[in-house]
Amino acid sequence: MSLLKSSGVVAFMTMLSRILGLVRDIVIAAIFGAGSSADAFFVAFKIPNFLRRLFAEGAFSQAFVPVLSEYRQQQTHEEVQKLVNAVSGTLGVVLLILTVAAMAGAPYLTMLFAPGFIDEPEKFNQASDMLRITFPYLLLISLTAFSGAILNAYGRFAVPAFTPVLLNLSLISVALFMTPVMSEPILALAWGVLIAGMMQLFVQLPFLMRLNLLPRPRIDYRHEGVMRILKLMTPALFGVSVSQVNLLLDTILASFLQTGSVSWLYYSDRLSELPLGVIGIAIGTVILPSLSRSHTAQSKDRFSATMNWALRLVFLIGLPAAAALIVLAEPLLITLFFYGEMTPRDVVMSSQSLMAYALGLQAFMLIKILAPGYFARQDTKTPVKIGIVAMAANMIFNLLLIWHFAHVGLALATSISAWLNAALLWIGLRRGDVQLRTPGLFMILVRIVFALGVMMLFIFWAMPSATEMMQFSVWQRVIWMSVLVLGGLIAYFGFLFLAGLRVRHLKR
Repeated sequence: MSLLKSSGVVAFMTMLSRILGLVRDIVIAAIFGAGSSADAFFVAFKIPNFLRRLFAEGAFSQAFVPVLSEYRQQQTHEEVQKLVNAVSGTLGVVLLILTVAAMAGAPYLTMLFAPGFIDEPEKFNQASDMLRITFPYLLLISLTAFSGAILNAYGRFAVPAFTPVLLNLSLISVALFMTPVMSEPILALAWGVLIAGMMQLFVQLPFLMRLNLLPRPRIDYRHEGVMRILKLMTPALFGVSVSQVNLLLDTILASFLQTGSVSWLYYSDRLSELPLGVIGIAIGTVILPSLSRSHTAQSKDRFSATMNWALRLVFLIGLPAAAALIVLAEPLLITLFFYGEMTPRDVVMSSQSLMAYALGLQAFMLIKILAPGYFARQDTKTPVKIGIVAMAANMIFNLLLIWHFAHVGLALATSISAWLNAALLWIGLRRGDVQLRTPGLFMILVRIVFALGVMMLFIFWAMPSATEMMQFSVWQRVIWMSVLVLGGLIAYFGFLFLAGLRVRHLKR
């Protein structure tokens, strides 16, 4: 399967997941709004979710896939099975110990990740209680990511990309059907997270059986592959997951701000992650096995060609996505979240942080593409150095901007540090003899800039005011937003087509 087709499969599955994720957030916003209970749940969910992205989908996957790809090319199937067994056993035991410790020390974790809640006992206790329920999700989803990494390495991208759909379906179901019958309705969401983790893991096991790679866990820290993965994984914790660390720091600081700040950042971050997940993460997932194989085969030209193909695609999608999020911030939030307990003030506050996140969207996408260029070559030290610089910059900008811009300053600091991170990753690859210039790239960027201008003219012409949209019915909002989005897409891609850009220009 070609990279473009594989990316399309992952992008479609991710789009389905993100759409259901928006439905999930619409339901949660309508039932709980941006109040104290919502803040408590988002913290209880964000802690294991952050660790998932940091350890499972971040450092672990980036360290595991290159080693697995090398074993697949150079070793027998029996040796690959031994690697899978040793990694699953070792990973499982470590995660089990971590999960038990975290559940026992849930209040201390809440103090660490949301210290601003300490002065609000009810919110603090709610977050701690829910954390005991949600934290086992880390164990389950990490094993899910492990299974998905195996499938990705063998070119089976659809199933791992589909599994996040189950989380959204679970949360939507419990929000609609469990919250009305529970004495403490917000706890239903915590149980929904745990149920989803079990579903996501078990759905992948039949597909591993088809590959004859169903793990038979064995604790073996001395296995050569396990030792290499651990060696690569340790510094990788600071590499690809810097943006997640920055978002978590935002949550910690936001817990000191007025009630609602955590929720405003959550809703705006969710919208900015839609294009990031559909394009950036999808392409980054697809190119890592290909880059790893190119590095193992010592094919620098194929390695550079894969990187450049990915960069062309993220510029083509990332720039209009960022521009649209900035211009359509309030209409999007009104259409998706302005129901039930959500207030006009919540919409305004969330839209401000969404615009700040959107300024860094292209940088977030570039990080998802550039970081695999290091991990495929089993170089985790360079992203560590870059990650430390980016995190330090983020904290400095946080402290500088939070005083005048509150939660918006936190989002803006994250975007600025993301651009610094992306720039340093780019420079590092260029110095590492990876060619990031391709014929025609400049002209493609010129066409994109003019196409953006056409798209923005249409949106400004067709867009109603935020006050008008708040007075619309649900279906009126949906129709108007559909017109704006579809019309903007037609204007953008229509201009690119007239300017001579064809699908063949985007093929590897």
